[in-house]
Amino acid sequence: MNSNSDHKMPLSQRPEWSDVTPVPQDDGPNPVVPISYTDDFRETMDYFRAVYLADERSPRALHLTAEAIALNAANYTVWQFRRLILESLEADLHEELNFVDLVASSNSKNYQIWHHRRWAAEKLGAEATSRELEFTKKVFSADAKHYHAWSHRQWVLQALGGWEDELAYCQQLLEEDIFNNSAWNQRYFVITRSPLLGGLETMRDSEVSYTAEAIISKPENESPWRYLRGLFKNDMQSLVNDPQVLSLCLTVLKAENVSYVFALSMLLDLLCHGLQPSEELKNAAHALTSEAGPPGSDLARTVCSVLERVDPMRINYWKWRKSTLPAQVV
Repeated sequence: MNSNSDHKMPLSQRPEWSDVTPVPQDDGPNPVVPISYTDDFRETMDYFRAVYLADERSPRALHLTAEAIALNAANYTVWQFRRLILESLEADLHEELNFVDLVASSNSKNYQIWHHRRWAAEKLGAEATSRELEFTKKVFSADAKHYHAWSHRQWVLQALGGWEDELAYCQQLLEEDIFNNSAWNQRYFVITRSPLLGGLETMRDSEVSYTAEAIISKPENESPWRYLRGLFKNDMQSLVNDPQVLSLCLTVLKAENVSYVFALSMLLDLLCHGLQPSEELKNAAHALTSEAGPPGSDLARTVCSVLERVDPMRINYWKWRKSTLPAQVV
């Protein structure tokens, strides 16, 4: 959608606006702290108020909203009126998305822009799916954790479709950066929401295997540990009984020169929910106490003690966990 935002000539000197009387902003007779607007901004908004109050839904009014948006892309009223005009003119919404692309290039975290984009995409329906998914990909190439873009992408998938390649896209992002917590979040969204995959129960075993590989490669990465817990949401007993999870904890605890904070934290939760540890697991955990004195007889207490030492930022939390251990593991 082309705009007249490049005009240098004041609106008052343009022939097409000669019939309009601008409406100044009314701050009352004695404004306490009047805002020092630029002359360009003041004039543009005065003319916008005139067409808005007259409910003029014309091409020139549409161009005027583009000029107002160029001066302040966060003005909700301008965007809302622009939508009314677009509907009345039956404008080409593909062109409107081109306009939004331009505005978003310098205002990518503006709520009004994303709301307007969703409105246009929803009007276009399925024909906007590919474009919107590609647009968010471009945003992620510059900012992989862009909240608005991720929110928009999830909306597109749910409202317009496009699930077919989404899991592969998540995997691609994680191959590029295994620490990308937004990609982990999106992967969970796909696993639990995609109508093509069968749901969490169907995908759990393969996802546990995938996550375990990611954890073993970077045990200090909290995101896959969180993802792993999410795979057993509201089903702690299945987490306790899953041999892959226990094997993962053991592998990390026995590895050399790696961070095992998250493995110990997982192990502590498993113990608190009824895990009966093997001698191998006990030995691996107790081996970590060599710098903190002889190991205690209780594994859960031992884990808490190790965590107090290796995770000093949360030492008070681990002391509290030790003090509240269930009777059956104390």
